[in-house]
Amino acid sequence: MSVTPAIDTKAATRGGKRKKSFVELLFEGRAFFALIAIVIVFSLMSPNYFTVSNFLIMASHVAIFGLLAIGMLLVILNGGIDLSVGSTLGLAGVVAGFLMQGVALPQIGFILYPSVWVVVVLTCLLGAVVGAVNGVLIAYLRVPAFVATLGVLYVARGIALLMTNGLTYNNLGGRPELGNTGFDWLGFNRLAGVPIGVLVLFLFAIASHILLTRTAFGRWLYASGGNERAAELSGVPVKRVKISVYVLSGICAAVAGLVLSSQLTSAGPTAGTTYELTAIAAVVIGGAALTGGRGTVIGTMLGAFVIGFLSDGLVIIGVSAYWQTVFTGAVIVTAVLLNSIKYGRR
Repeated sequence: MSVTPAIDTKAATRGGKRKKSFVELLFEGRAFFALIAIVIVFSLMSPNYFTVSNFLIMASHVAIFGLLAIGMLLVILNGGIDLSVGSTLGLAGVVAGFLMQGVALPQIGFILYPSVWVVVVLTCLLGAVVGAVNGVLIAYLRVPAFVATLGVLYVARGIALLMTNGLTYNNLGGRPELGNTGFDWLGFNRLAGVPIGVLVLFLFAIASHILLTRTAFGRWLYASGGNERAAELSGVPVKRVKISVYVLSGICAAVAGLVLSSQLTSAGPTAGTTYELTAIAAVVIGGAALTGGRGTVIGTMLGAFVIGFLSDGLVIIGVSAYWQTVFTGAVIVTAVLLNSIKYGRR
């Protein structure tokens, strides 16, 4: 006759659902608490910092990096990297500026001025094409992501320089009689007092959050980023997912290029230089693992706001641009260190 030992169900429940300590909660929410600390410190140092108008201005600056960071998050979740987003942003702005200036058709002696929405669609398609090139190189031709996207970085930047001969497209507001006005709508208009660029960022963030948490594609992405071989054996279309994330990253970069060019009412071939590093930093500060499979849209948005609010705060209190680079770099190194501690324990 066997005797079954009694099981303390309450103890088992407590063991399965262990309450997190204050240190653990502080560690997991470090991006949020860092943002709160930045706001408090700079509010005490400058009376102009803690105002609604200043927050909206800073948020419009964050919109550029935030859009790039959303695309970068999708790529990093897949275990890759996209160094071409800054150049894609610059190329997208140049192409938009080129279209807004009018497309000459010498065969028929006519200049075509596309409407602003046609320009937006064509520019987004361009970003998708650049992303697809990255995806095909990495997924099918087995080129390492670092090398493939670095090469595309130079190609995209070179095309932008060739198109403009190193110059800048100015006065992109268009003319009413030509039907190509409205390009500055993204950069200057507001809806309920909120800049359109900020609203675009939050729409992309919400869509990406739903994509990652409520769709099969999101489950495939986390699975392939965590263990690509196991995901492939489980029936996940790994190559299709890989190409898709690079296409989405290219589209996000193109939209960021449109927003930036609209804010500046000009488009230059050097726009977006080193922005890819800022996007990676936002993702890392938000708690994502560079090895793939771990990260959230909410964390990435917090990371983008940490970088943006820190940079603008340093400008407001008059800190030298050289020290701004030092402080930003220190924040990035600290974030990487904390991520290493967190995921190293696992």
